[in-house]
Amino acid sequence: MAPFWSNINLGFLHSFKAREHFVAFDIGSTSIKMAEAMPDRNGWRLLNVGVTDLAHGAVQNNMVVEPQAVADGLSRLVKQYRVKATKVISAVPGRAVIIKKFQLPAQQEDELEANIEFEASKVIPENLENVNLDYQVLDYADGGSKMEVLLVAVRKEIVESYTDAIEEAGLTPAVMDVDYFAMESLYETNFEPQAAGELVPLIHVGAHYTSINVLGNGVSTFTGDLPLAGEEFTHALARHFDISNEAAETLKVTGLLNGKKVPDLETVLRPIAESLAEDIRRTLSLYGGISAEEGARAIYLTGGGANTHALKKIIEEKMGVPVQVPDPVQGFRVASSVDKAYLTQSASQLAVGLGLAIRRPGDK
Repeated sequence: MAPFWSNINLGFLHSFKAREHFVAFDIGSTSIKMAEAMPDRNGWRLLNVGVTDLAHGAVQNNMVVEPQAVADGLSRLVKQYRVKATKVISAVPGRAVIIKKFQLPAQQEDELEANIEFEASKVIPENLENVNLDYQVLDYADGGSKMEVLLVAVRKEIVESYTDAIEEAGLTPAVMDVDYFAMESLYETNFEPQAAGELVPLIHVGAHYTSINVLGNGVSTFTGDLPLAGEEFTHALARHFDISNEAAETLKVTGLLNGKKVPDLETVLRPIAESLAEDIRRTLSLYGGISAEEGARAIYLTGGGANTHALKKIIEEKMGVPVQVPDPVQGFRVASSVDKAYLTQSASQLAVGLGLAIRRPGDK
């Protein structure tokens, strides 16, 4: 393989060691989510979860710009939850990654690697020396004469900004995944396999971005991001009711302000929710006209903003497709040491972290 190929594993490259312990960290723009899971005879056992706030501005433009602040957050979680694992599974934001699918004639591995480099040079707008690349053969077509290949590329400086912060915390990066693919892994763990021809839109409402990942035949067929997300709802409530962002965060999910139900909450949130729902509708329509008649039985909504009051209902109104806010731990056995009330409260925002927790070196 040419020397620009990364030693950082993006999820495909090393052998699986089931007995090794790993801890997953979803390093977001406002918080770090931690999850530990181990394989068992019936699937996966969830050992540990936790969330800690991250200093404002520590992660900007898809990069860690204050590695010490992120390292401090990682260390807080390790200490607070007595994490013993030192090998870390984490992810870069999908919006920082170039993801392309293309077909090539069926060929041997050594020939394929050279052709992947050539294909990458056509779609990556900078010197390949500055990029980490990975790929996966997804399927074969035309009786096996052609192969469908997924190419993943991300600038080295982005990957290194995350791995440097992890190492600063005294931990060892083992796998750097992409948040889109973590959601795909979580779906596979929690739900029955897709029916042939079915499309599954996974919508993750984070703090600053809403990520879209459409699965088809068990793999990502479309990915994208929208700049409208959870903080827009929080800031709108804070302005309208003249309250702190912390109080607004609670209000947008519980509907309670100072312990009392707010009757006009949907009126305040509806304009933003309709704007986000319309952006989702437009994006999915441009992709392939997803609707109930065209292969999507449901839309799955996760992320810290997924439980925003009335958001699920308004997306259903726009899309004409049922929207579910799934329990992301339903496919796990939960260890008795995990605080069940805390897990229920935090479940939606843990979705990417839980998807990372079941990734291992050598996985697809």
